Amino acid sequence: MSSWVFAGLLGLLAGGALVLGAVVTLLVELPHRVIAAVMAFGSGVLVSVLGTELMEESVKIGGLGPTLSGFAAGAAIFSGANWLLSKRGAEHRNRCGDCVEQPKESAVPGSGLAIALGALLDGIPESLIVGLGVDDGKAKFAVIAGFFIANLPQGLSSASGMKQAGRGAVYILSIWAGIALISGLAAGIGNITLGGAPPEVAAIIKAFAAGAVLAMLAETMIPEAFEKAQSFIGAITGAGFFTAFLLSKALP
Repeated sequence: MSSWVFAGLLGLLAGGALVLGAVVTLLVELPHRVIAAVMAFGSGVLVSVLGTELMEESVKIGGLGPTLSGFAAGAAIFSGANWLLSKRGAEHRNRCGDCVEQPKESAVPGSGLAIALGALLDGIPESLIVGLGVDDGKAKFAVIAGFFIANLPQGLSSASGMKQAGRGAVYILSIWAGIALISGLAAGIGNITLGGAPPEVAAIIKAFAAGAVLAMLAETMIPEAFEKAQSFIGAITGAGFFTAFLLSKALP
């Protein structure tokens, strides 16, 4: 199997957790406390993946300068794009609706499209990382596992908010299935176009994606996890971090 196909399948797998989370939400009514706990766990997982896998690897292959410049650019560009989408109704796209409601289409026309574009914006940096991480049939499975675990609560929370905002099951599943497919395509294309990049360029791209993921985490996932925070929410976040750290040591 060629590297780009393998990367595409791994990107599809990581993105598929969004669909799984949406399906669970459509079948079961989950209270905010449960969704917030799962979101906190996923946030801890992402922090660990960014710190122990992506940033460390970027510095190792390209040096501190390219890593810092890429990281800063990724965080700034994601925040800017997220700000623009938030003005059009996508600000609360990862909210479950019990504490902060997503806007209804009747109240904010075009908010459904903005939410879909926001979900796509959230997933593209992860896909780039997946594509860059595949080389000659080998991959960083700890990173894939981390993204899968972190994507599940995003699907849970966002789909719950969409449901409460009056968006139907077909719409919700179509959004997440489309994002999963695009994630796979982006990972495959990223592997083709960026797989052979020089070390300094690869470091910039990885750090850029890491900065974007961290900005996404701070602006969309953590607010839901800590809104009306339950007891020991910090410990739950720490458990997510520790789980991803163990995966990084156990998986290739």
